[in-house]
Amino acid sequence: MNSHTRKPTNLSLDAALLAEAKALKVNLSRAAEDGVRSAVSAAKSEQWKVENAAAIRSSNAYVEKNGLPLDRYRQF
Repeated sequence: MNSHTRKPTNLSLDAALLAEAKALKVNLSRAAEDGVRSAVSAAKSEQWKVENAAAIRSSNAYVEKNGLPLDRYRQF
């Protein structure tokens, strides 16, 4: 998706927060976009953890039982 494409969107915001942001000349569109980007990133991370939970458990069980595969070659 082109990161320069913008789409007008209606949002409902806390009135006091909106007034403060306007008084401080905060760019509301950019601030909202940054917040949504952060929320999307967090949701994708959580989704990845859920989708890969079985593989992570399996890998952790293997390491607990057998140790790290190349541990004998570590120099620290």
